[in-house]
Amino acid sequence: MSVPLRVLVVTDSFPPLCGGSGWSTWELVRGLGARGHHVEVLKIEIGSPRGVVEDRHQGVRVTRFRTPSPNIPVVRNVIKNERVWRDVGEYLVSRRLRDEPVDILHAQHVMSTVPAVRAGLRTAVPVVAMVRDYWPVCYWSDLIYDPSQPKLCPACTVAHMRECVRPRAGGAAVAAWPVIPYMRANLRTKRRTLAQSSAIIAVSSAIARDLRARAPEVASTPLYTIPNPVDMTSLDEAYLSSPRLLDEPYVLYAGKLAPNKGVQFLLPALERAGLRWPLVIVGDGPMRATLDAEARARGLDVRILGWLDRPEVWAWMRHASVLAFPSYGPESLSRVLIEGAALGAPVAAMNTGGTADIVQHQVTGLLSDTPEAFAHDLAALAADDRLRSALGTAARHDVHTRFSSHSVVERIEYVYRELLDPSAA
Repeated sequence: MSVPLRVLVVTDSFPPLCGGSGWSTWELVRGLGARGHHVEVLKIEIGSPRGVVEDRHQGVRVTRFRTPSPNIPVVRNVIKNERVWRDVGEYLVSRRLRDEPVDILHAQHVMSTVPAVRAGLRTAVPVVAMVRDYWPVCYWSDLIYDPSQPKLCPACTVAHMRECVRPRAGGAAVAAWPVIPYMRANLRTKRRTLAQSSAIIAVSSAIARDLRARAPEVASTPLYTIPNPVDMTSLDEAYLSSPRLLDEPYVLYAGKLAPNKGVQFLLPALERAGLRWPLVIVGDGPMRATLDAEARARGLDVRILGWLDRPEVWAWMRHASVLAFPSYGPESLSRVLIEGAALGAPVAAMNTGGTADIVQHQVTGLLSDTPEAFAHDLAALAADDRLRSALGTAARHDVHTRFSSHSVVERIEYVYRELLDPSAA
């Protein structure tokens, strides 16, 4: 029998209130606990009064490392990066790891990885860095340098960074250009520190490819591709018991209403497809008002429900005629798609980032490379009951096999064992 490990998960996204990162971290923590390991969480919180506060989440100890931050551009970013890195790293070395040794530090996200790696180097504790988005290779973590362009940013050159600052700074873009050297230095620090981790886990093949291509610093660091864990037991219960919330067929979009999610393509695609089913939107974001106005102008039946709790989201997924996923930014590994597939929802998705790790075209869903092809796929699904049923059934079986928490956490535990004792893994 394997010896239980003591694991400290360091994150800036916890507990799982909304967003895939928090839920994925919780599934990791819960899955490791189910395998007999002792797991605790160190959560970094920005914007709270300074202090270290002890808490618990469903029986798991959570230490909240809080630090204030003024809502001032640049200053806020420096605090969220360099100052947090310094303060959290010092806390880990001089207090937490000194008083309560662990076997593994598992860093989860952008603010938590640098201090965890630095602390691990100083205390000889192995550090696993989980990369869930593009923070090591893009200052904004999304590779979008110009939302009006169909292609993503090819490289973090000075010229491209001037372009990526423009939509974010608006009329002050030129005045913000002097910040670019800081942005480039910040990215170099992230990559160099990530390279010093004991192992990197990329949650999708797309992130692994981008790390190899855009972060040469990590070439010698062990790199594994292991997806986020998903609790299939709860989804199976939802599959069997979720009530139908709308009697007629409907298209579902679930997620943030923002340009990187491709919602600007959604209504034109529905119109091009000739689809008159209601579009149910579970989510919210900066494009809500624009989307609402566009729906009225196009005469489309769009029902924006805002953020809902998970059982209600799953109920909408369970009975959706089509789950539309028009994402424009490079999705790392969409939890919406995995959960939707687990609930048997027929999927039409734009082929971006790690989406092809989840959806196999014409086998477990439909993948498209352009907004026009996305509209075609929506129309194809709407017109063919058998196709929808076949894709939904195949997707449900596939994600249960590849993304269940039990099998994924087992693979992560293997990485831990390999680092601690390669001969025993």
